[in-house]
Amino acid sequence: MSSDLHASFLPRFPSHTGAGAGDGLYREVTGFAAGAPGWAHTLAEHGTGGGLLVLAAVLAVACWRVRRSGPRVLARALLGPVAVAVAYGLSETVKLVVRQERPCRAVADAAPALAPCPAPGDWSFPSNHATLAAASAVAVVLVWRAAGWLVLPLAALTAFSRVFLGVHYPHDVAAGALLGAAVVPLVAGAAARPTAVLVERARVRLGRTEPVP
Repeated sequence: MSSDLHASFLPRFPSHTGAGAGDGLYREVTGFAAGAPGWAHTLAEHGTGGGLLVLAAVLAVACWRVRRSGPRVLARALLGPVAVAVAYGLSETVKLVVRQERPCRAVADAAPALAPCPAPGDWSFPSNHATLAAASAVAVVLVWRAAGWLVLPLAALTAFSRVFLGVHYPHDVAAGALLGAAVVPLVAGAAARPTAVLVERARVRLGRTEPVP
């Protein structure tokens, strides 16, 4: 079955419902963005992807820092990237079900988007960038709480940049952020115990037989 035929069996929700609160707030943000200085445009354009790269790098550092920690801590570190991937998969699934059009095509009389509007079929709700940003930030905090001052504001700015650039509604990034922030602790909590057991067994097989706190 082709992807087009498969998509025809999925429900398609309305792109928007007229001049609702989401449309109005989107117009306000994009209007503000249009009047912002050029350096802010450049920062948003590069920051929307760059923020995710920084968050991924900090998550890698956080995992490396606890490599000699106890099995429970190490299990949370190992589960962090897995949970981020799960959050992304759920975000993509919701997109295919909701099929909400991008506001840069659907909202009339809004300021032009600062970034190219994604192609038709690249749905808007929820924001994958916001999902990944929030999930990565929470995964970092679970194993490196002191880094929260960096990753949490960065995740918020990364999510906001999607509305600033005009490619998402505010509710898209809010939903994506909530999804990412919720999935990571759920996955980490559900799988922490069996993963910790596997970590301890692996250490024993590698020759580290003394108990680890």
